Amino acid sequence: MSASPSSSAQAAREALALRLQHLRKDAGLTGKDLSARCGWHPAKTTRIQKGDAPPSDGDIRAWCSACGADDQAEDLIATARAVDSMYLEWRRLHKDGMRKVQEGRNAVHERTRVCRVYVSNVPPGFFQTPGFATALMEQITRFQGTPDDIAEAVAARIARSRFLYEGGHRYVVLMEESVLRFRTADPEAMRGQLRHLLAVMPLASVSLGIIPFTAQRTVWPLEAFYLHDDTVAVVETLTAEIKVTQPRELADYTRAFAGLAQMAVHGDAARALIQAAIDALE
Repeated sequence: MSASPSSSAQAAREALALRLQHLRKDAGLTGKDLSARCGWHPAKTTRIQKGDAPPSDGDIRAWCSACGADDQAEDLIATARAVDSMYLEWRRLHKDGMRKVQEGRNAVHERTRVCRVYVSNVPPGFFQTPGFATALMEQITRFQGTPDDIAEAVAARIARSRFLYEGGHRYVVLMEESVLRFRTADPEAMRGQLRHLLAVMPLASVSLGIIPFTAQRTVWPLEAFYLHDDTVAVVETLTAEIKVTQPRELADYTRAFAGLAQMAVHGDAARALIQAAIDALE
């Protein structure tokens, strides 16, 4: 596995920085020359060229103008914005609340034919009940200190479950047994959530595997990730959502998913683990 799920975003930042550096060199400018033309401190040029500081739209236009390459500015700005979208901090995503993010996720799932999901902390959103989703979003909102639109966000998240029933979508989900045992919500909401997992398991669109505590690990527990049609992996960390698109890293996540799947149990064995978690709440 790659050292960090953010490496795709970092690699893209570095590639953009290299393009800007090449523009400067092609124009025959030193870093000090370019800084003087742009009207900023040479340290800023150094940070941009190292990929340590993301350039703003204005920075890119000034850079291109200094290099006599105004015709490349818009393409570089588009590239920079794409890079910026690969690593999105939750506080930034949720600055106006959580509803818009949930609606955006619904649009992604609508386009996805096959979604492979691994979770080690909470059930994926399309499996969540209103009670569980409310408890979880309350915790996230308190932690992030972002606006409270929990009721609207929960409604948008629950709407995603329609893709389980509409046809044309396939969800292959691997879940650590810990997901069944963590008391993320109160006992009543947890019971409702676990019973809902039992209810969706028979759906033709769903394959649900549980990785038991007792499984001999061949792949260690990982951060939650969603593989959408083998074209993008969306990785969820404490602070950010990371979109992985590099083929090498996508292959890593695909290989990890295959290894995790080998440890999972399905059918009656999975149902028994869910029922045991329900019984433990009684």
